[in-house]
Amino acid sequence: MQITDIRNPSERKKLIGAGVLGILAVVLLWWTFVGFGTNSNKVIPTKAGDPKLSTSNRAPSTNVQSQTAIELKGDLLEQVRPINYDYSVPSVPEAKRNIFVFYEPPPPLVKPSVIPPPTPTPTPPVLLASLAPANVYARTSDFTLEISGDRFTPQLKVLIDNNELPTRYVSPQQISVTVPAAVIANPGGRLIMLRSSDGKVYSNSATLSVAAPPTPNYTYLGIIGTRRRIDTAILQDKANKEIVNVQRGDLLGGRFRVTSISEKEVIVVDNNLKIRHTLAFSNQGDRGNPMQRPTPRVEGEDDEL
Repeated sequence: MQITDIRNPSERKKLIGAGVLGILAVVLLWWTFVGFGTNSNKVIPTKAGDPKLSTSNRAPSTNVQSQTAIELKGDLLEQVRPINYDYSVPSVPEAKRNIFVFYEPPPPLVKPSVIPPPTPTPTPPVLLASLAPANVYARTSDFTLEISGDRFTPQLKVLIDNNELPTRYVSPQQISVTVPAAVIANPGGRLIMLRSSDGKVYSNSATLSVAAPPTPNYTYLGIIGTRRRIDTAILQDKANKEIVNVQRGDLLGGRFRVTSISEKEVIVVDNNLKIRHTLAFSNQGDRGNPMQRPTPRVEGEDDEL
């Protein structure tokens, strides 16, 4: 910080001016808050009725004259006159309801949705009355299906599950069709109906029931073979656990014809439905029963008898 040089005339004038300004500021503050004279007319607080105080100690009276009652008779007297106001509390009837209970509007009514009634299905112009046969077994060969009804025309075609088949028109009451074996390869229902190529003429639908074919209820347990290939298959009835020995050409259970015997399987054909069934070799027979175990081929000539 640079020190002021008193010997410099300009610096000396600045210091003198600053000192004078400081003294003036102090004088102004004193005059503002304290003042320079005393008030000779000090009011000394006194108590009412004190006889020790003389009239000389009282403040000098002013020249203001007190107002008389005659001067108060003017407008000022009218202004300070008391007003007599008669009022009454209005009668308020008691509340007829609880003011703390708020009105809650009812929930809006939900209009029930109106479902239009379904349009009635028009009556087909062609009547399909019956099927012959109405029930068949799956895995059978091709067969002829006879359809009976009314108002048949040569333009109508037979549809099985929406697949058109070659149709033979017989009469206005009968139509026949050859159903291939592939259509009834699996059990289930088949939808049958008649329809023209343009779709304008059609009939009601009927169901052809395709049932699972009967199967031989036997288990292939073993084989007894010879050099002359006269093999004997060992089968077990699953119902009564009876052991049965059969050869080629035998009728099993009065229905299934044995056509082939090998170490892996026995093939039988349903004598009525001409359906082929395969009995695979199984070693699930009862333990300890040698008749239910696979038997090797006999090599000796004596075993052929």
